[in-house]
Amino acid sequence: MNLLTQFTKLVTHWYSINKRDLPWRKTTNPYHIWLSEIILQQTQVIQGLPYYEAFIATYPSVFHLAKAKEQAVLKLWQGLGYYSRARNLHTTAIHIANNLQGEFPTTYKELLQLKGVGDYTASAIASICFNETQAVVDGNVYRVLARFFGIKTPINSLEGKKEFKELAQTLLDKNNPADYNQAIMEFGAMQCKPNNPLCHKCPLSENCIALNENKINTLPVKTKMLKAKTKYFNYLVFVSHDEKTILEKRQGKGIWQNLYQFPLIETKQPTNLQRFKKQLENHSLLKNTSFELYLYNTKPIVHKLSHQHLYTNFWIINLEKLAAEGVLINTIHQFPVPVLIENFIESFNF
Repeated sequence: MNLLTQFTKLVTHWYSINKRDLPWRKTTNPYHIWLSEIILQQTQVIQGLPYYEAFIATYPSVFHLAKAKEQAVLKLWQGLGYYSRARNLHTTAIHIANNLQGEFPTTYKELLQLKGVGDYTASAIASICFNETQAVVDGNVYRVLARFFGIKTPINSLEGKKEFKELAQTLLDKNNPADYNQAIMEFGAMQCKPNNPLCHKCPLSENCIALNENKINTLPVKTKMLKAKTKYFNYLVFVSHDEKTILEKRQGKGIWQNLYQFPLIETKQPTNLQRFKKQLENHSLLKNTSFELYLYNTKPIVHKLSHQHLYTNFWIINLEKLAAEGVLINTIHQFPVPVLIENFIESFNF
């Protein structure tokens, strides 16, 4: 038995003994598989599982999801981050329900045409639901292959993506692509973990280059990303005597598109109470208005995104009446908001 065949058999055997009992592993329904794969992009199973169960309970079919309002979908998604996934999920559900009569495409190439579906998701659905021989390559697969075969090509380079995809395709069990794809992803998640992998009881340890050359902590290789920008966010939390506040819907492209937030003022540097109050005197929502201002958090709340770090202050503004149409404070939990805003709302206890 050659090394590649041995690798495939060992990983598949490990999976048959150690796989977790997860709901999407009990079905080949493409709606369920698609939903689970979109939720689990950039999300760990322990975090994504409750969301999957909530979506299946609320929208048991693609037709139910297609009929939903985007705001309701975003609200159910709240806390998962990367909200473009939720928007694409809803858009694709509408397309499948209305244009494809609720039938998912059955091939890898056709699945790639769906919004929000890339190589990994198309490969997963095609192999699990339709037994197509397409290998999945996600973060777990990159890690297992890079360590076992000692591959130093950066996984986030075009060359790396091509090299790993070709290797994964070679290793794929052509007779059972569904199980093998799930096996290698599970192996990376539970055995060959990013930190503290279980090398002492790994079935691949004998031939693992990273283990034998002491390179576990250096593989896989990833090229350095651009340094995250620092931004200073100041949210205006209005509280009127008639218990109303102001929420605004974020417009334009961006990670928080169509989510709601308190009115935002971005400053080039940190500010203090005196400077900020003077700045607010000419604000359209406060001009010629008497108000009381105080800073809710004692130090900036740092919210780290992949490309920017937000140093955030929440300024509480007490006043008699709002200068714009507001929303009742007791309805604020109905609006989909970024987790940064959600955490404040829970903490402030409106």
